[in-house]
Amino acid sequence: MGEKVLLVDDEEEFLELMEERLVARGIEVSKSSSAEDALSRIETDMFDAVILDLQMPGMNGLEALRQIKERRPEIQVILLTGHATVEKGVEAIKLGAMDFVEKPADLEVLEEKIIRAHKKKMLIVEKDSQERVIDALKKYGI
Repeated sequence: MGEKVLLVDDEEEFLELMEERLVARGIEVSKSSSAEDALSRIETDMFDAVILDLQMPGMNGLEALRQIKERRPEIQVILLTGHATVEKGVEAIKLGAMDFVEKPADLEVLEEKIIRAHKKKMLIVEKDSQERVIDALKKYGI
């Protein structure tokens, strides 16, 4: 099963370039040019990771991260920024980001993080499934 990511950035050229490069590496990519659109996409599609630009007009990356983790905690979020600061990085990790990458993104590093995100999501989903089975067994006294 291949990795599936949602790439979120307000720069269309960057989205196109990143999609092309990630698809060439066997990663399934969906694109979104706003945080608001990304939030609606995670409600209907399954993603292993959201690669999210920190600085966007409208809702910024940190607020989008907060909402993604509230709605779909299993989705791993990798923040992309050209404006990385220690404070923003610490805040992002506290909000549940898996990691962050500075622009221009090193494709090798980003691919490794996406693969790690896929594995981490699968572990979370598997653990949740096991807990639901145990709860059902307890409920029915089995």
